[in-house]
Amino acid sequence: MNDLLADIETLVRCESPSEDHDAVARSAEAVATIGRRLLGAEPERIVTDGCTHLRWRFGDGPPRVLLLGHHDTVWPLGSLRTHPFAIEDGVLRGPGCFDMKAGVVMALHAAAALADRTGLAILITGDEEIGSPSSRALIEEEARSCDAVFVLEASADGGALKTRRKGVSRYWIEVEGRAAHAGLEPEKGVNAGIEIAHQILAVAALADADRGTTVVPTALSAGTTTNTVPAAASVAVDARVWDAAEQDRVDRAVRSLRPVLPGSRIRIAGGINRAPLDAVASADLFDLANSLSGGTLTAASVGGASDGNFTAGLGIPTLDGLGAVGGGAHADDEHVVVAQLLPRTALLVSLTKTVLAQGTSSATTNTGGESGAGQR
Repeated sequence: MNDLLADIETLVRCESPSEDHDAVARSAEAVATIGRRLLGAEPERIVTDGCTHLRWRFGDGPPRVLLLGHHDTVWPLGSLRTHPFAIEDGVLRGPGCFDMKAGVVMALHAAAALADRTGLAILITGDEEIGSPSSRALIEEEARSCDAVFVLEASADGGALKTRRKGVSRYWIEVEGRAAHAGLEPEKGVNAGIEIAHQILAVAALADADRGTTVVPTALSAGTTTNTVPAAASVAVDARVWDAAEQDRVDRAVRSLRPVLPGSRIRIAGGINRAPLDAVASADLFDLANSLSGGTLTAASVGGASDGNFTAGLGIPTLDGLGAVGGGAHADDEHVVVAQLLPRTALLVSLTKTVLAQGTSSATTNTGGESGAGQR
């Protein structure tokens, strides 16, 4: 346990906001150092668009099990001054500890506990928190041959595994109007602020509470000075859905938006980022994990997405939320329950060992779960 805690502390103290490539590179070296000590192997450093990702592969053939995680966080540099690393009363705290530096360390320690790592791959990316723009192709490439992907994202409430995730789409709507003096001749302008208000109402109306679809206008900007009709405005939109058909509906609707004010123009960027992680992709792996843990696990459906959405979208059996138990991701109270670190790591060892030895279909059959996880 002491080594596990020390390694988590090392990563938490190495701040790694996604947008800061130098910080992410330093964090990657910290992860590489821990992995080299535990695994006796140097990772492959893959730098794409300035962002550093790490990959270990064991054996000569294609990987059959992928342990997937990320070492970037949402926390800006300097967060340790206000949210210092600490362990008190069985609770570990620090920026990024729960999402998901503890999970990265758990993956490395679990791999180290395997007597035979043949067929195992570990991929630790550096841009998950901003949508994985430079790592998506790498993730999908690594997962294609696998019987199972185990995602070391933090657990849901109470330690539940994440067996279903919403799909995510992100859009940016930009409005071009025409500036004019707000007091002397506002009629000569085309108010981009009013136009963006129309667009905000239109996209918000695409939400469907009955289907669990959220379409949320988020970051907003308009205008330059208080006495000028805004010539430009923009809004970001976050859309989350449970199924692919609903994701397509929202996408078509956003792309069909048209200006309301005469003389204004709109541009729409972005689109579908992650397809939903459907429960069918995780069902058999969850059964296997639950059987190995003595039937004590629970499953959760969550609105947040992860890189597991990418692998499930390829038809690869994917089980998410295998990382730390705790709470407060991205928030001031981010924390990890120390007592759960070793049991969760042991579960990951058992899962990985079982699938590497038998494949998912036979593994679920032999441990009491339903077969078929390997069918895709």
